[in-house]
Amino acid sequence: MDGNTSPVTYDAEVDVLYVRLRDGASARQSMLDDSRIIDYSEDGAVVGVEFLGVSDGVDLDDVPFAPTVASLIHDSGLPIRVLA
Repeated sequence: MDGNTSPVTYDAEVDVLYVRLRDGASARQSMLDDSRIIDYSEDGAVVGVEFLGVSDGVDLDDVPFAPTVASLIHDSGLPIRVLA
C-alpha cells in the first residue's frame, strides 16, 4: 500500500469505515449483510472491507482477514469498537 495513505478511513457524516487491505482497484463487491461489503480485485483477492453504520461497532464475524482488519482499525486510533 502507498505509505502516504492510511489503510483505514472513516466518514463520520455517513458513519462509514473502510479498511484497505491491499493496493488495486475493486473489480467486484460482495455483501456479507446490510452493513458489511467486501471488495475484490480482478484476480479475486480481497482489496478491502467497507462497514456501514459503525457507531455501534464493527462486526468482524466472517470478514476475511479479520485479525488484520481489527489490528488496522486499532492502529488507526479511531474510536471504533471492534466486535469479534
